[in-house]
Amino acid sequence: MKRLLLAGVALSVATAASAADMQARPYSKAPPAVVSPAYNWSGFYIGAMGGFGWETDAGSGGFGGGTVGYNWQLPGSQFVFGVEVDAAGASIKDSFLVDVGVTQENKINAFGSVTGRAGFAIDAALLYAKGGWAWTNAKTSFTDGVMTISDSQTHTGYTIGGGLEYLFTPSWSAKAEYMYTSLGSETYNFGGQPLDSGSFDFHTIKVGVNYHFR
Repeated sequence: MKRLLLAGVALSVATAASAADMQARPYSKAPPAVVSPAYNWSGFYIGAMGGFGWETDAGSGGFGGGTVGYNWQLPGSQFVFGVEVDAAGASIKDSFLVDVGVTQENKINAFGSVTGRAGFAIDAALLYAKGGWAWTNAKTSFTDGVMTISDSQTHTGYTIGGGLEYLFTPSWSAKAEYMYTSLGSETYNFGGQPLDSGSFDFHTIKVGVNYHFR
């Protein structure tokens, strides 16, 4: 009888232990959370910009115009890539005496560029570099006080630089940018007299605002 009682107790204990093992759940570590930037720069944008420019040798003045572009930022990444097109009207000029009573004026009337951008986003701030193709419409005039002869040509070359852009709202940003532009030579015609301009370059510092379509 005692043996039967002990056997019953042992069976009950074994059954309870087995049930406890079946109810226990194995521990598994949760996968790490994916952290995405608080700000996303992806999408189209348009903007207005203006600033100050100067030629390396001489001449300076202001300009103003517009910008359109597109940014790509992969989810979870701080790297931003894009393409940007801008154009501006300008009055960057220099004048000097070339002969007795004869003055020459060189003036940049307009310029623009098509560039690629690569940047690193730190929340609402984007630090970027950019570079690409550039064009400039320039005019050279000679005047003796009575008569003026002039010609305009479009020069092409490259531009390179960088800047800082900041999203002060989810859709609006402000930027500050420096660019260096180098342009090839063109032949100007003054009353049948050709004149090679030679290559030239200029610098710009611009500020602007952009609206980002979300």
